[in-house]
Amino acid sequence: MNPYLAEIVGTAILILLGNGVVANIVLKQSKGQNGGWMVVTTGWGLGVAIAVYSVGRISGAHLNPAVTVGLAAIGDFSWAQVPGYVGAQVLGAMIGATLVWLTYLAHWEATEDQGGKLACFSTTPAIRKTGPAFITEFIGTVMLVFGVLAIGQIGAGIPAAEFETLEHIPTSLAGVVGTWWSPFLVGLLVLSIGLSLGGPTGYAINPARDLGPRIAHQLLPIAGKGTSDWQYAWVPIVAPLLGGVAGAFLFRLLFPA
Repeated sequence: MNPYLAEIVGTAILILLGNGVVANIVLKQSKGQNGGWMVVTTGWGLGVAIAVYSVGRISGAHLNPAVTVGLAAIGDFSWAQVPGYVGAQVLGAMIGATLVWLTYLAHWEATEDQGGKLACFSTTPAIRKTGPAFITEFIGTVMLVFGVLAIGQIGAGIPAAEFETLEHIPTSLAGVVGTWWSPFLVGLLVLSIGLSLGGPTGYAINPARDLGPRIAHQLLPIAGKGTSDWQYAWVPIVAPLLGGVAGAFLFRLLFPA
């Protein structure tokens, strides 16, 4: 499979399972309604793990522009491939969000809460203060990218021959996608970030995860959907991109190439 197509498919899986769990607990008359934050964070963590398992050996399973840009910033991924990867991730996120909309098609009209409907697509801060929200998203993404790359070090002792066919995968991600257990650890990392750092903003920590579904929210005929909140939309784009670069440089500081 083409690595760009893999990023589309992987990101679509991530959003389908991640935003799907939000819809399950938010939308009225869903069997999972009011399931709570633990259900949300567990669903996202498992969604990440499944997405990485699905396409990791094809594209490296970035699934996140913050990861892609962070890797490029430390010289571990070609800048020439960055636009294609990011475009694929945003498109995949839009597709995943559309699948969530279709899955819960009978529940949008039954739900009056416009903010709840938007939460099934994109993030909003619990307290609407831009500066603190930016800091939260930055810190969360530093932890994500640093953690993913650190998990990759666990597989560093695996013979390089096992990775010879993974031509599109940066060396620092080989240990993440080259073992059966590393994607699960990445899922646990996302679960941990959600439980510990997700309360203030809903932990987008991924520009494509927020932007793609927000575009879908704007375009889809969702009954009584309200605004897509574009005033806030730049925060879960810019802060994760900067946080991803910072996390990658922190990793490189501790683990020189």
